[in-house]
Amino acid sequence: MSKQTRLRKNDIVPLTITGYTAQGSGVGHYDGMAVFVPKAAEGDCLQVRILKVGKTYAYGKIESITVPSKDRVEPDCPQFTKCGGCVFRHISYAAECRAKEQRVRDAIQRIAGLDPKLVGPIAAAPFSDRYRNKAQFPLGRDAEGKFTAGFYALHSHRIVPCKDCRLQPAVFAKAVCAVGEWQRESGESIYEERTGKGVLRHLYLREAMSSGTIMVCLVINGNSVRREDRLVSLLRKQVPGLCSVILNRNSKNTNVILGKQFRLLWGTSFLVDTLCGLKFSISPQSFYQVNRDQAEVLYRIAKRFAGLTAKETLLDLYCGTGTIGLSMADQAERLIGVEVVPAAVEDARKNAERNHIKNAEFRCGDAPQIAEQFQQQGLVPDVIVLDPPRKGCGPALVHTAASMMPSRIVYVSCDPATLARDLKTFAGEGYFLRQAVPVDLFPRTAHVECVA
Repeated sequence: MSKQTRLRKNDIVPLTITGYTAQGSGVGHYDGMAVFVPKAAEGDCLQVRILKVGKTYAYGKIESITVPSKDRVEPDCPQFTKCGGCVFRHISYAAECRAKEQRVRDAIQRIAGLDPKLVGPIAAAPFSDRYRNKAQFPLGRDAEGKFTAGFYALHSHRIVPCKDCRLQPAVFAKAVCAVGEWQRESGESIYEERTGKGVLRHLYLREAMSSGTIMVCLVINGNSVRREDRLVSLLRKQVPGLCSVILNRNSKNTNVILGKQFRLLWGTSFLVDTLCGLKFSISPQSFYQVNRDQAEVLYRIAKRFAGLTAKETLLDLYCGTGTIGLSMADQAERLIGVEVVPAAVEDARKNAERNHIKNAEFRCGDAPQIAEQFQQQGLVPDVIVLDPPRKGCGPALVHTAASMMPSRIVYVSCDPATLARDLKTFAGEGYFLRQAVPVDLFPRTAHVECVA
């Protein structure tokens, strides 16, 4: 781009959107410079106001739509442009799935240097709404000082009021209303981040989709709240399927939602859900896939890729509460799970016991370190399953896993870019991608899972 035509802030330029970023913004090019535009759709012809200019890219916002994309639909949520959750409610779900599949193909080709044809068709969700089994509502006050609950605006802690999110079960809205009614009756104070004072911080909800049972966990800055009996009474009256009411203490100045201390006010301290034919207990702090139905799809693909014959030792690294490994245990001779979070390891052991699985054992520790210990001890797993956090495995764990010489490695990823990076490293260790399948666990958001 010449100096004469260099973009400047507040310039309005014509732009055709040709794709999407990993965050779901539209991408177009003006005089060779990439311009990122939120809420744009591939195929849009736009007039875009430039908001920020970097050396090789710029950010803009839609000033007007000259020619709309054929993928555009009318957003069905009034908070779509305000909330930091959904990014794809302005395009059809089919178009969203194409974009996510293309994102995985692009990463495999550009970062891993592999044939994008190795990426199979995306496993789309049967429902793009009401699929989440967990919600975390920050609590605050509106402009009139009244109780409000909702979600944070993008890149901020400003609460966008929303009682009923379309991604979540409709029953969650009843819990929000019940807590709001109790707050107005009791006059319980609401936490303010600026001062660190006030009691009510978050409303944390979970549902066991197989049974429709509901957990309500109120996160507070303190040990108790006013009129606890009335809170329980309103929730029991207004929330169908309620089976658990819990207080969680979090008095730290932190963005972490849950504290470490819990107190049961009514009901049971956990939910029980069914996943892949197995029963799993879910406490407030348990990791559990938020889209149960699509998690089953993902686990079935992973199990097929593992190719177990009931004779293998299966090593499940980053096992969490054991869901993936336990779903495969019936076709393995021995299952060894590794997880760094002690509470998750304890949950995994309980889940194995609950399902009468005798061939599973779980170790607590950092996955790369434990894997290296196994290697030094001469453990030779036949199959390794990896389900790392967003940052991926990294070179050290890839090297250790490959050094164990398993016959197969199954990689479950929540970030196509780090998956592709690790696949390139695996190739250097002699392990090559045979197939990857994107799975949409988070419709209407930018996130996409993948099994390789």
